[in-house]
Amino acid sequence: MRRRALVLVLVAGAALALVAVAYAGNGGFAPVSPKSPPASRINDTYKLIALLTGIILVVVEGALITFVVKYRRRDRPRTAEGPQIHGATRLEMLWTALPVLILAGIVVFVFYKLPGIRNVPAAKAEGGPLVVRVDAHQFYWQFTYPNGATSINELHVPAHRVVRVNIYSQDVDHSWWIEALHGKFDAIPGRVNHTWFKTDRAGTFVGQCGEFCGVYHEAMVARVVAGTPAQYEAYLASVRNPQVLGAQEWRGTCAQCHGFTGAGGYGPNIQANATLVSPEGLRRLLMNGQNQLAPTSSYMPPVGRGWNNAQFAALEAYIKARVYKGSPSGG
Repeated sequence: MRRRALVLVLVAGAALALVAVAYAGNGGFAPVSPKSPPASRINDTYKLIALLTGIILVVVEGALITFVVKYRRRDRPRTAEGPQIHGATRLEMLWTALPVLILAGIVVFVFYKLPGIRNVPAAKAEGGPLVVRVDAHQFYWQFTYPNGATSINELHVPAHRVVRVNIYSQDVDHSWWIEALHGKFDAIPGRVNHTWFKTDRAGTFVGQCGEFCGVYHEAMVARVVAGTPAQYEAYLASVRNPQVLGAQEWRGTCAQCHGFTGAGGYGPNIQANATLVSPEGLRRLLMNGQNQLAPTSSYMPPVGRGWNNAQFAALEAYIKARVYKGSPSGG
């Protein structure tokens, strides 16, 4: 009875594990469906390794279970010694050589796929790749386009066009990862990394910072929105509007901690804080942060590091129009 109960528990546990995997689908067990050439090559590599390791698991575990059942003790006394088998030279050579061949095959396949993942295509027919700068901050993403326009947390690109992203960090280590489009690339202070993608359709592709970077790491979500060239140009024109840019900056940088109305959250209520309407004070706070040294219970990262004058002016204008609730004389 104990053995049967143990077997039932093991079977039930395996069934629950498989149900969880099946329910998770691409969100848990397998990569999401690739929508760009680099992601497709990563997906191909994953499938090859998963297939080979799956076969090895079935063969090894199947042989183990077979031998356990077939050669179990049964009614023999515990002191009885089982048959001693020697001299399976061919078998020993086989299980030594086969793993080497499998690993060599995987290495060859990976090196075959790697150039298409790392190397940015020339894209001469398109006038070269669209080059976008990605700056990682605690706790948001900033995108700078070739014409100097900026956006927060949402990168707009033309569909079916090669896009190169140059990845920077303005504070700590982050990781830029839009899983459907490319692999994971670290954003490291003092170093520039890059990757590329080319969406195979219009749509929105969501990613997450893949490196723990602080208290709001889980909220550091990025979106790549691919549309027509006309939609791309229209978006660039829209973020030139200070109110649009200021709203993005407020939602992406300030509201994470202080709430969308500034009434407080993880950070304090700042609706009536006169620093909001003091251009010099606000800029100094955004550039330097607050409470950098221990104790850091009121720590604020330097969220505006690397901003240009237009970005500071846009946030100042938005705060005065939509957020600040203090005395009018404060502005």
